[in-house]
Formats: sequence, structure tokens, C-alpha cells
Amino acid sequence: MFWADKIASKFQGEQVVNDSKTPSGRVHVGSLRGVIVHDTLYRALKRAGKPVRFTYGIDDFDALDTVPKYLDRETFAPYLGAPLCNVPSPGSGATDYAKFYSQEFFEVFDYLGVKPEIYYLRDFYRQGKFNEHIDTFLKNAHLVREAYKEISGGERSDNWYPFQPICEKCGKIATTEVTDYNGTEVFYTCKPEATDYTNGCGHSGWMSPFDGNGKLPWKVEWVAKWQIVGVTIEFAGKDHSQKGGSRDVANAICRKTYQKQPPFHAPYEFILVNGTKMSSSKGVGSSAKDIADLLPPELLRFLMLRTPPRTAINFAPNYETTTRLFRDYDTAIDKYRQLIADEPSAELSKDLLPLFYAQIGETIETYQPFDFSTLISLLQVPHIDINAEITKRTEVELTAADWETIETRITAAQHWLDNYADTDEKLVLYLDEMPEQVSQIDPAGSQYLSALADNLAAIDTWDGDTLQTAIFTTTKELEIPPASAFPAIYYAFLGKERGPKAGNLLSYLDRDFTIARLRAAAQA
Repeated sequence: MFWADKIASKFQGEQVVNDSKTPSGRVHVGSLRGVIVHDTLYRALKRAGKPVRFTYGIDDFDALDTVPKYLDRETFAPYLGAPLCNVPSPGSGATDYAKFYSQEFFEVFDYLGVKPEIYYLRDFYRQGKFNEHIDTFLKNAHLVREAYKEISGGERSDNWYPFQPICEKCGKIATTEVTDYNGTEVFYTCKPEATDYTNGCGHSGWMSPFDGNGKLPWKVEWVAKWQIVGVTIEFAGKDHSQKGGSRDVANAICRKTYQKQPPFHAPYEFILVNGTKMSSSKGVGSSAKDIADLLPPELLRFLMLRTPPRTAINFAPNYETTTRLFRDYDTAIDKYRQLIADEPSAELSKDLLPLFYAQIGETIETYQPFDFSTLISLLQVPHIDINAEITKRTEVELTAADWETIETRITAAQHWLDNYADTDEKLVLYLDEMPEQVSQIDPAGSQYLSALADNLAAIDTWDGDTLQTAIFTTTKELEIPPASAFPAIYYAFLGKERGPKAGNLLSYLDRDFTIARLRAAAQA
């Protein structure tokens, strides 16, 4: 069974699947791992006929703890330590910092067909939904201290209380510490050296902890949120799921304070870019919106789902990784099409279930694949009608649905070229003049180009596979290693030593022009 279906089979009764995010900056693509994992659990439970809700929380009462490098530090540094929902918006269209970045993230949700019930913690606090839980934790602060000590070894003093007021004088929440609770008010101090990124103002006094005057520390808040929302299933990233880590602490607090079992949990791994974990506040890696602008929604979901949650995904939008993702998706579509052609009601195999859960809807949308790497190349060839070229290279008649998919991929290929392609990954075809670099072709290369021109003139079919066969056959006829012969082709058309698959490259070009250029380069 697929991992999500296996989990779904274990549950009875109504379930609430929950996930959440602190909007500290542009949300990186790594955060989509949790979104898609939880959305897939939700869909698997629905598929199994189980009553289920999917909720998603924005932890916008958390403090701004750093100014992302893409924002003006002078503008936002004064708000360090303040709740994110009280920080000004970095741009138009949002009331505050948290709404600005969460709205961009939710645009990606819509794009991916993810439709949870969304809630903001600012509302829960201000509407009083946390009040009874704040009172419970303040009255049972000793149990919270015990949980920290037993699970993570963290010592808390006997007068430490699990609550962070918003300082009435400076507005910061990260610098306050509560040392007493009389049943209706807490006594707090805004400590000057409470954090290493901002200073408290030194103010102290009594205040009510209720109705949005402050927040619970996030591990404690996590537990309260489970009670308010009714969460029964919530996974967590590997960093929070390690032994003695955040989730273990929250679980212990839940058991000690509420005498309840915490929600079902399993860890999921990170998404890495070239082996580096991404951070939204540090601006490391591509944002979720950036990758959504590049990949069609089914491809982005497929990227998340073809790898089990406990295995890390190393993704970088370079040529090799991106084109391989498209090829792998096309291969899965072909396998599915063959399966239903043989038996329309056939059960999906385990390796096809990621394809099923990658769809925006509840059915797998098939199409006639057209190679993504070929589209990247065709877009760089001047003076061609790309639609006519696609039609010529496709063996079957393309339907309107096929063309819709192809148009989406043309857009993705152009976006990749404009935003991600390295200089050496781009084709610069010399069509109007001979590249100067042909001077680097040695005598063996010249002999090869001359022989290749003769062989190409004798073939009837001008397509990539036929040309590639002729290219290799010519090396064997002359007993020249391909590593010595192929650079001559690239020098003749690209002015550099390497390039895309040579047969495909020549197939993009006019037959007579290609043969004439090979002969001219052989004589240069």
C-alpha cells in the first residue's frame, strides 16, 4: 500500500489533519513538503471513506526574530521581537507582515489544489479561544517544567511560567518573562538581555494574560492548539521529531496537563537544495511561489510524493534535475495509460499512487507526452514555428487536451530559460556566420565533419534518432572515438565544445543548411 493509504486504513471515526507555518518571510519550497504530506493524508482518508477535516494554521503571534536579507533592515529592525501580526506589511495588498507572506503561500495552495480550513492564531488569542488553556498551563506550570526537564533536560526555575505577554511599553513579545500568576493577572518583566537579536525595555508590571495580551511558548501553544482545533493527526519535520525534540516535549506536556494522548505523528524529511536545508528568513533556496511559477501543479505535487516522507528530497531547478522530473512524470503517465488500456478498472499499483495523489482533481489526467528538454531546445532555435515543429515530431494526432499540456510546458520551459538556465546550458546557434571556434577543430575532426555531411545527405528521414545513429555510425566508419568527434559538431554550430544531444540539435535545423555548414566547417 501507498504510505498515506496505509495510515488511513488504521483510523476510525472523524479525523482532523492539521499543519501550520510561521510566516517569517517568503515561504520556501521546503515548507510545501508538510503541506503536501498532510493534504495527501487528508485525501487518503477521504478515499477510504473516513470523515475528515484538513486545517492549516498561521502562527502569526510568533515574534519577528530576524530581518530577511531581501528586506530593508532599517525599516524592520525596530519591530524585532514584536508579534508578526503587529509588524507592517512589506508590500501592498496586506494589512501586516504575517498576512503579506501567508497570502503569497496560499496562492500556491490554490495552485496545487490544496484546500484546508485556514485559521490565524491572532484570531484564536484575541477571540479568547486560548483563555482556558492559558489559565490551565499557568496553574499547572510545574507540570510544564517537569515535561521540559524530563524530555529535553531543559531546566526552568520554580517561578517560571509558560506565557509571554506583549510588553505594554515597547510592544515586544520575545523579551518578556512571567514570574507570577494570581489567577487573573501575571507579573512580567521585559528583560533587556532576553534574546541575542533584540533588547527588552526593562518594563515590569501586572497584566491580564487573556484575550490576546500575549501567547504561550510554542511547544505549549502546540498542545493548546490541538485541543482547540481537535487535531488527531499532525506530522512534523525531522528537526522537530528527533528524540527529546520539540514534538516529544509537546507530547509530554499534553499527557501531563490534559491526561490525553497527543495526535498521531510521524516525521518527514526536508527538501534540500544541493544538500542544504532551506530557510525562509535567510533567503536560502527557492521560494514556494518561485517553484510554483516554474512547475505545473501536478509536477510539483509529484516531486513531493514520488519520494516517501521519511526520505529527503534534493531538488535544484537546474537542467538535469528539472528535465528528469518531467521525464519521470511522463513515464508514469505512459505506464498508467497502458494499464487502463489493458484493463480499464484495474487497481493502481503502488508506484502509480504518487501519480494519482499528484493530480489536482480525483482522476489522473492523461496526455500525449512531448519531451520537455526538446521544448527547451526548440525555444532557442530562431525562425521556427514551434507548434509546427511539435506537430512534425509527434507520431499521433494531438488533441486539444494534449495541446493544453504542451502550452503549459512551453511556458514552463521559457520560464526555466529566463530564470534558471546557466550560460553554458543555453543554446547560442550560429546560423548567419561561422563560429570563430571552428579553428579549434583538429584534422581528425575536419575529416569527421566531411564524412558526416556525406552520410547525412544520403538519409531520407530528418529526425533526432536517425541523425544520432548517423553521427555514431560515422565515428565507427572512421574509427574516431565519439569524444573526439562530437566537439567538432558543437564547434561548427554552437562555438563551444559541448552541447545537447547532437542528433536532436541537428534535427532542429534545416537539412540543406546543416549539410552545407558541416562541409564549410570541415574546410575552415
